[in-house]
Amino acid sequence: MDFNMKKLASDAGIFFTRAVQFTEEKFGQAEKTELDAHFENLLARADSTKNWTEKILRQTEVLLQPNPSARVEEFLYEKLDRKVPSRVTNGELLAQYMAEAASELGPTTPYGKTLLKVAEAEKQLGAAERDFIHTASVSFLTPLRNFLEGDWKTISKERRLLQNRRLDLDACKARLKKAKAAEAKATVGVPTGLLAPRLWLEPRGRAEQELRVAQTEFDRQAEVTRLLLEGISSTHVNHLRCLHEFVKSQTTYYAQCYRHMLDLQKQLGRFPGTFVGTTEPASPPLSSTSPTTAAATMPVVPSVASLAPPGEASLCLEEVAPPASGTRKARVLYDYEAADSSELALLADELITVYSLPGMDPDWLIGERGNKKGKVPVTYLELLS
Repeated sequence: MDFNMKKLASDAGIFFTRAVQFTEEKFGQAEKTELDAHFENLLARADSTKNWTEKILRQTEVLLQPNPSARVEEFLYEKLDRKVPSRVTNGELLAQYMAEAASELGPTTPYGKTLLKVAEAEKQLGAAERDFIHTASVSFLTPLRNFLEGDWKTISKERRLLQNRRLDLDACKARLKKAKAAEAKATVGVPTGLLAPRLWLEPRGRAEQELRVAQTEFDRQAEVTRLLLEGISSTHVNHLRCLHEFVKSQTTYYAQCYRHMLDLQKQLGRFPGTFVGTTEPASPPLSSTSPTTAAATMPVVPSVASLAPPGEASLCLEEVAPPASGTRKARVLYDYEAADSSELALLADELITVYSLPGMDPDWLIGERGNKKGKVPVTYLELLS
């Protein structure tokens, strides 16, 4: 192999000079060229941007994929430039289990029918989660990762080069200082007017020439690094736009989840026999109890007839008077669409008057708004007084 020994020796000499200069600076035995305050602020802001970008990136990855093993697997696929295999979300897996359970336990039973309904909703939640992860990865994680793996690596490279140029500059300053000191020492005792020998002038002239070259290279590199550091402002603007996209995708995701669960809740509320026990005849209880105690204690969506006292087929809600115990004010938390004429439609943040009647399901109240009256679900209300 053909080695350029002269270049190799030159590089080794430069490395040794820089190492000596760096060591002397650490021990306070050599002067160090300080950067201006504005440049130092740019460096500090760049370091802070890099550190917080790394933390935000890592925590967002944890938010999108809590499983550390799955994150490592995805990281390896990305480094190998291979497509990450599609992964079933937890919601989709739960939906699969519920559907299989309903198929085995009986899809025509109340429990089986409810399992199928919930499985469908969980599948929709899983699909929404998958879309959210994809959108957040493309619009938020990818720009942050590109900054760390692209722009920041360029900035770090130029900063290291600037550090080397500064060490060269300070080493040249130290050599010139030593050359001047040696010249001053050598001229002690020389008669005035006598020309200094050429041996004294050559080291000083060579040191001054090296210093001029080192100063020029340092100034050029400082300008290049300054321009890159000032570009951090553009990085902040880009990250701000990506942050807005992330919030938008997260808002869409949670809105979809809320809509799916609200629809599920309404379907379960209208589902006949959802919360009733099995249709198989059971042995009569030993103690004499009311037939209504044999029903399950889970909340049942009552009909208008369920509000009527025994012996009456139905009861008009307009004729129902508030109980003697009084009424309460309640704030509506979410919009609610009435399933039938016995229910009262609700709008978020409105105030209504509510009260309960003897024998009513604890999950429902009677709500009044002006001249309108109807059943309202307790889960949609915040009781105030």
